[in-house]
Amino acid sequence: METQRLMRVVMFTLCLSAMSGLMFNFVLPDMREEFGLTTAQVSWVSSSYSLIYGVGTVLYGKLTERIQLRNLITIGLLLFAVGSLVGLFSQVFWMVLVSRCLQAVGAAAIPATAMLIPIRYIAPERRGSAMATAFVGLSIGSALGPIVSSLVASIADWRWLFCIPLLILITIPLYRKYLKEEELQSSGQFDWLGGGLLAAAVTFLLLGVTNGSWWQPLLGLLAMGLLIIRIRTASVPFVDPGLFRNKSYTLRLIVMFIVSGIGFSLHFLSPLLLSEVQGLSPGWVGFVMVPAAIASALLGKAGGRLADGRGNTYLFLVAVGLLLACFALLSTFIGISPVLIAIFLILGHVGQTFVMIALSNSVSLSLHKEQAGVGMGLMQMLNFISAGMASGVYGKMLDIQSGIHWNPVHFYTEGNLYSNIYLALAVLLIAIMLFYYVQFGQRESKGIVLESPN
Repeated sequence: METQRLMRVVMFTLCLSAMSGLMFNFVLPDMREEFGLTTAQVSWVSSSYSLIYGVGTVLYGKLTERIQLRNLITIGLLLFAVGSLVGLFSQVFWMVLVSRCLQAVGAAAIPATAMLIPIRYIAPERRGSAMATAFVGLSIGSALGPIVSSLVASIADWRWLFCIPLLILITIPLYRKYLKEEELQSSGQFDWLGGGLLAAAVTFLLLGVTNGSWWQPLLGLLAMGLLIIRIRTASVPFVDPGLFRNKSYTLRLIVMFIVSGIGFSLHFLSPLLLSEVQGLSPGWVGFVMVPAAIASALLGKAGGRLADGRGNTYLFLVAVGLLLACFALLSTFIGISPVLIAIFLILGHVGQTFVMIALSNSVSLSLHKEQAGVGMGLMQMLNFISAGMASGVYGKMLDIQSGIHWNPVHFYTEGNLYSNIYLALAVLLIAIMLFYYVQFGQRESKGIVLESPN
């Protein structure tokens, strides 16, 4: 019973975190106008948050080996609240930027601890349902974020959006109550150099994808090379090299990286499709996408029960089937009524939620307890990198002008490019599904990895 209450607290925390990550994207034009900035300048409100958040998940994951989980989440939530207060009273742009950076430093603790709590407090045979509870929080936050942002911005100043994340303060005493004192696993000096090299590699790679430059990815690859050397030579490296010798873990990370990038198309391409092909206004675009987020929240726990009862591979195959149906229907009926597009998106979003539950659960089961902190942190970071790279790839694909359509049953005169992208994603999903089944289908039973991690 106590673990169920703890997971509800995690769900509420993730909901507020997801809302905070999305809400301010919708008021960037208001900030630009008020402070007299360019679009590139004001976009740092989102970019800085994303970069710090992505890197911070791994750093917090590593720190869980040295700091009590309840102390770490307390520090993170307090920083998140301080950042919100700074933003609430901001009068100049640099204060807004500082507030978002502080929010990101604090918020990065949330996914790191949210993925660790099921590992440390819940038995493997019930972990799928716990993971599902966490993803329900993300789905609810993703659904409420755009709605709340539009509502607040329409009746009050955009700064009042910073009040909403302050609700997270009520969770601190609950975490202090439900999270117990634990035996810390790590000793010795913390590898700050290794953590810094990892942060530099991620930052430069993502900036290169975002800006379309060539020198930033080169710096990122250089930092990555230095990180590999550091991991091999440091007495207590930031990332244990043995983690990557765990074939079960490494292959699942690769699958998750690709599937996350594919699933991000639902968030990146769908609004553009509804706007450019369907001709909907921004308000109606959000309205069409809300049912999919709500369905993901309502059905998320069902996915967790499937993972616990039938196994992660079974849930993965169901999820891929839903995504395939979504992409095939979108590719074929790209110009159909927005009402039907909304139904297609429900299939895709529920499928994406299911696939993340299946993969997160199976990744957690492939890790030794002492590797769980940094292992799950790396998983979260790779999800973030995948989304960033996918947005760059999809953006460049949409710049291609082509009247050719690959889908033989696509008969609409508009949206050929979107149809082709969705068809290509469907083919890639089939390949991933076959690979996953061959690698793991015979090794998993009722959600438990039978092959012990190396």
